[in-house]
Amino acid sequence: MLIKDIPEGERPREKLFQRGPGALSDAEILAVFFSTGRAGISAIELGREMINRFGSLRNLSRATTEELCQIQGVGPAKAAQLAAVFEFGRRLAHEPFSEVSISSPEDVFALIGPEMQMLSQESVRVVLLNHRKRLIHLTEVFRGTGNESFANPSEILRKAISHSANAIILVHNHPSGDPTPSQADHDVTYRLKNAALAVGIEFTDHIVIGCRSREAGDPYFSFREAGLL
Repeated sequence: MLIKDIPEGERPREKLFQRGPGALSDAEILAVFFSTGRAGISAIELGREMINRFGSLRNLSRATTEELCQIQGVGPAKAAQLAAVFEFGRRLAHEPFSEVSISSPEDVFALIGPEMQMLSQESVRVVLLNHRKRLIHLTEVFRGTGNESFANPSEILRKAISHSANAIILVHNHPSGDPTPSQADHDVTYRLKNAALAVGIEFTDHIVIGCRSREAGDPYFSFREAGLL
């Protein structure tokens, strides 16, 4: 079905103007973004195809530009635009944290925990804070596969210095769901602690995001809470 074959009041763009964006389905929201689909298929069918392939908007929002380009009819330009839209949404969601102190593992989990629990790959991120422990910037420094992780202290500290951060929190996820730190996690923590001390930046915590803990059932492990930092 082409857009022209849909009753005018049910076309995504018209529906948005008449009833507001909340009235649109996930596929219709994507249809508004794409405007036109590939030859012979409407934008709304393309939106439905993307939702069917990834399962949800949340999963789609975590797709790489390479994965988006694998969908027929989505080229590099649209993939880049869609990735930018999703990043805009994430930054908007993080914005309230620039006005409150991030002083506990619970605060960090509220900031990015649920998002990181959705990942099938391991992601290493650094939370940059000002002198009041408020969020300056949040950035990913590595993404790998399985249980591999890599966190270069020099790269992390360069980012902290470039944003004039006073403190940093290292965060990464365990796709297995078990937040128990590995020996590699302990080694990275030790190296980053010494490197941060050398340049006068506070290394506040290293938090491992999982889904469970063998002891308390918490979905994360905090090196500072465990007395290891």
